[in-house]
Amino acid sequence: MEMVQAKELIYEYEKRDEEGNVIGMSRAIDGVDLDVLPGQFVAILGHNGSGKSTLAKQINAILVPSGGTMWVDGRDTRDPDELWNVRQSAGMVFQNPDNQIIGTVVEEDVGFGPENLGVPTDEIWTRVEESLKAVGMIEYRSHSPNKLSGGQKQRVAIAGVIAMEPKCIVLDEPTAMLDPNGRKDVIRTVQELRKKKQVTVILITHYMEEVIDADRVYVMDHGRVVMDGTPREIFSRVEELKQYGMDVPQATMLAEELRKRGLDLPRGILHSEELVEHIMALKKR
Repeated sequence: MEMVQAKELIYEYEKRDEEGNVIGMSRAIDGVDLDVLPGQFVAILGHNGSGKSTLAKQINAILVPSGGTMWVDGRDTRDPDELWNVRQSAGMVFQNPDNQIIGTVVEEDVGFGPENLGVPTDEIWTRVEESLKAVGMIEYRSHSPNKLSGGQKQRVAIAGVIAMEPKCIVLDEPTAMLDPNGRKDVIRTVQELRKKKQVTVILITHYMEEVIDADRVYVMDHGRVVMDGTPREIFSRVEELKQYGMDVPQATMLAEELRKRGLDLPRGILHSEELVEHIMALKKR
């Protein structure tokens, strides 16, 4: 059974004038199909306004469909009786960790979610310790979140979600406010967690390098899924991606430019190491 499944998903919101009167409807998600298997790492790409963040909020039932259906762990997100179960199954990490961290001490913040779930106190502290260790923040357990860097705060936010033991973690542009080193740390943390705990990861991003190790990539434009496939399949279609306002990983772009200059390189090269190997192979011919 799919961890997350959307069928002909539609989401519309009201457009209002300056006085607050409804003047029409705008469709943010338009007939999206999505299938995510347990344990998969799935990336969703798109330019600003493409609908990717709206789709992320559907998975956690922050928003519910206007049409079509969204299932999370076999539960219909529109069913109010399943809301609690849906949010236990799919934890959400937002772009700005300051919007998610509410505790004045790191360990108290991480323990807030499990406490709300009714987890016994001894189990809460066990989960807090394990979650902070998992994201490399155990030595900061007694610190104030306000004293942490952006990347450290984001790791605390991830730990807070992990402590609730969801089957799926949805990350809505979690590295958008971080520097390149901070972005790498957060993505590395998420990847390690996925391997250790076999959780499903859905990453919403516009940084191409973050998705090259995904199992599947979906590209959105104007509320629709316009491309889907493996990272290699997606990044083999450089010109098509450009039409949707997307970049490609640096190694992919360099390989494409070298191909245009006559080098016999395959499409869809993802890593710089891979590019070097192909160039060295050409020199040996």
